[in-house]
Amino acid sequence: MASPDTEELASAPPPVDAEPESSGAEAPSVESVESVESAEGAEGIEGAGDRRKEPGRWWRGFTGSLAAGLVVLALGVLGVAGVCLFTGAPGPGLPMLIGHPVAAVLALFAQRVADRRDGRVAGLAGIGVLAVVAAALVLFWLT
Repeated sequence: MASPDTEELASAPPPVDAEPESSGAEAPSVESVESVESAEGAEGIEGAGDRRKEPGRWWRGFTGSLAAGLVVLALGVLGVAGVCLFTGAPGPGLPMLIGHPVAAVLALFAQRVADRRDGRVAGLAGIGVLAVVAAALVLFWLT
């Protein structure tokens, strides 16, 4: 947030009798600054203008969120197992302790392929992420 003094300085024109510094280079004229700003246009501002979003961006974001969620779930299962180990309480079994981290690594690998490739390969890698997440949830939580 700008202070009122800063806003006033930003909107006030420079004094007319001010001379450019004597560094040897002239200050850019108002016309050249305006032409640079208009040449940049909306390209420098993300999401502005008529520019279309990259196809598959939503899909990659969705599958990336699922892969990251599986990593968090695996870390949570390992954390609960650690607490149960020290308290003597029954905790998750060995299949859960091995399966969740393996599923998280597989999902992250598939997501990496989806992020780095385009077209059909990226789509299939995203479907792979969905399959790994669904398999982990069904095998370890719904059975």
